[in-house]
Amino acid sequence: MESLKEAIYSTPIIDHHAHNLLRPETDQDQDLLSIFSEAGDAALEDATSTLPFLRGIRHLSRIIGCENSWKAVKPALLAKDKESPGSWAKECFYGIETVLIDDGFDPLDTYPYDWHDRLVRSKCKRVVRIEVVAEKLIQSALEKRQSGDEQDMTDVMKHFESDIEKAVRDPEVAGFKSVICYRTGLAVPTYNEADASHLESQSLNEDPEEPFWLKHDALNPFFVHLTARLLQRLECKKPFQFHTGLGDTDMMLNLGNSSRLQPFMETYPEINIVLLHASYPFTKEAGYLAAVYKNVYLDIGEVFPRLSQDGQESVIRDALELCPSTKMLWSTDGHSRPESYLLAVLQMKEGLEKVLTEYVDRGALTLDQAVSLVQDLLFNTANDIYSLGLKRHRLCSPAHRFSSESVVAKQAPTMQDVSHLKRFLEHNPSVKFLRLQWLDYTATARVRLLPIKQALNMFRDGKHLSITKAALGLLQTDEVCEGFSATGQHDLVPIFSSVRISNRSKHATLQCEFRESDGTEVDICPRTVLRRQVERGSAMGLEFLVGFEIEVVFMTRKFSGDHLVFGEGPITSEGGHAWSAASALHDGKIMSLVETIVEDLERAGIELLQFHPETAPGQFEFVLPPLAPLHAVDTLLSARSIIIQAASAFSLRATLHPKPFPHSLGSGAHIHLSLHPSSKATSTTWRPFYAGILASLPALTALTYPSSASYTRVVDGAWAGGTWVAWGLQNRETPLRQIRESHFEIKCVDGIANPYLALAGILGVGLKGVQEGRHLDMKGCVGDPADIGERERRELGIERRLPRGLGEALEEFEGSSILREVLGEGVVGTFVKIKRTEDEMLEAMEESRRRNWLIERY
Repeated sequence: MESLKEAIYSTPIIDHHAHNLLRPETDQDQDLLSIFSEAGDAALEDATSTLPFLRGIRHLSRIIGCENSWKAVKPALLAKDKESPGSWAKECFYGIETVLIDDGFDPLDTYPYDWHDRLVRSKCKRVVRIEVVAEKLIQSALEKRQSGDEQDMTDVMKHFESDIEKAVRDPEVAGFKSVICYRTGLAVPTYNEADASHLESQSLNEDPEEPFWLKHDALNPFFVHLTARLLQRLECKKPFQFHTGLGDTDMMLNLGNSSRLQPFMETYPEINIVLLHASYPFTKEAGYLAAVYKNVYLDIGEVFPRLSQDGQESVIRDALELCPSTKMLWSTDGHSRPESYLLAVLQMKEGLEKVLTEYVDRGALTLDQAVSLVQDLLFNTANDIYSLGLKRHRLCSPAHRFSSESVVAKQAPTMQDVSHLKRFLEHNPSVKFLRLQWLDYTATARVRLLPIKQALNMFRDGKHLSITKAALGLLQTDEVCEGFSATGQHDLVPIFSSVRISNRSKHATLQCEFRESDGTEVDICPRTVLRRQVERGSAMGLEFLVGFEIEVVFMTRKFSGDHLVFGEGPITSEGGHAWSAASALHDGKIMSLVETIVEDLERAGIELLQFHPETAPGQFEFVLPPLAPLHAVDTLLSARSIIIQAASAFSLRATLHPKPFPHSLGSGAHIHLSLHPSSKATSTTWRPFYAGILASLPALTALTYPSSASYTRVVDGAWAGGTWVAWGLQNRETPLRQIRESHFEIKCVDGIANPYLALAGILGVGLKGVQEGRHLDMKGCVGDPADIGERERRELGIERRLPRGLGEALEEFEGSSILREVLGEGVVGTFVKIKRTEDEMLEAMEESRRRNWLIERY
């Protein structure tokens, strides 16, 4: 389900219907409560005992870090306004690409619509509320009449038509809206020319001293028809929104059933009509209308956060019963307070994740269909029908709720995070222990284990485990490298989207990142280093799909004195084990192991594309699916752990060692990499991207081949990528094998590499190539570069070889100004220091002892 979660938490939102925020000087006491209820006056006080209110307060107390009570949350929110109103509002708007604002809602006490541009990535636009246009014109006519200037409805109608035509031409106006639901109900009578003529001749008799409020059985429908006729005559494609369903006591609920609009929909088939607010509680009726009328769309906003969690999920289900998913949109209906936006987004994502996960689980939707549904609902459909022309860029940090520095830095688990974990536990009730895991610079997976009850209590309280700062400077033997000490500590921050069940049904694992005690990021944290490259790509409009191949060798082990010694597994090379050979499947023990691995991976939610025997004795390859980079590495680590633990249960060792048998082919950890979506993967993008990688490949080798043992595999003619810096279409003897267009296989990687750091380096130099507009001057090689002459290599642009040992690779890495720039001086310095110290330790060992020592650890 990772791709579905990725879509839900990283798809930007076009909030196609919302309202202006109140200015801070306004008394906002009552407006805080109105986030949760449509009640007014004295009845609003009762909202504090409703499920929507209680849930919202839980969310807000977790986010702002206060006691879970209205008494604590209310002053904390008001204090936020005084401290930094714009900053807090920006935090609350995280994830929203743009807002289409109906600014006919309390305009005097609110910020103008374009003030909200500072809160979102793309400029906001207006939605014109037609009743407000009419009311202003009538009020003006009444005031003129009082001063002796004769005015009647004919003048009003002319000015109204003129104002609507201006709005049609105004690029700042995205659409129109009517609140006739509040005034006379949605049963709009059929337009009649005679009635219209009669209305136009009416004189204006209302008191000009009183604000005019348009609530007239004939006038309200007339202005709705007048707008629709203008839009149809002008062939305007800007949608016409209608408030439907729940609202405050100004309306009669039964008059808000969108089915009453059916004759109007048929009268104006060329106008896109949007039914707002899920038409709740008439959602099914609205879904029917969107299904049978081409010009009708259903918005499922406002119910977040004004319904209970069960109610919100029911609305999603009711809408999907009949409504085409491509005709559904979502909006916050946020108003007055920024928290109304925040809670709407947070609760909508929780609802989508739960409902769509259930649909995928039971086969009602495929994973790809669910992902497309999310992208259509949150972005594509609104972008299309409002003709916004926006590009959908993946949100930078889907694992975290906020984007502003103050809140991202804090990184306290949000209610959303804890809810995510609780839902995981509901589906996996056997889990009693949680492993918080990180990967250090030696690619050693290190963990802290928590009983699940303790973990939930800690996360609910917004706390983290503290880990010594020496953790990122340790060798495999726990020796602390120069420059690190046991002084100081980091916070270990779990990434909740990475949670996976392990082989042991009572254990689940969360990948983690490090933070300083004040919440700022730790620059040398491997996962953070990769996340920054992903965010950098996203800022450039580039996204990636990454898939890993896991090559392992199953070996026997025994003690020889005080050392472990490893040998061939159940099937030897003499026993018929060979690449893709069916004879490698004859041994019952090895097949039981492989079948167990596949079942355990599936139980952990890891989709396996294929698996097969490889060349070395007992060697198998397991191919993982393409995922977003961080999810891909998180999944890789879980999959490796599952494979290793399964082998151990069969009294075997599954090793990632690059060359466990000196006279057999070795194991790689090949990376499949492509730009995503394919529409962005043009040659003008992927060619400079891979040109950047090829230019820095010798330096990158330190990250991808990070041990002296790695270089025993760097040979020509062994399908391992060879020794030359080169690329070629479907060429397995080049380190970069092009499969098609932007899809390449990076072959010069092995299982001793830290995949966070290796992938960060690859993406970093590739993005640098795009920034610099590098030309891919090197031509694709069709043969083994080692088998062609020097002249032919020169003609292809193949001039450099990969480092032949770790020392040379570290010199290239240390001297690379590009890698120092994209990864940071701290990462480069830490990596070089640790790897040189580690290499000295390993070189002191006898060769066979060193090989067995590495096999036991990798």
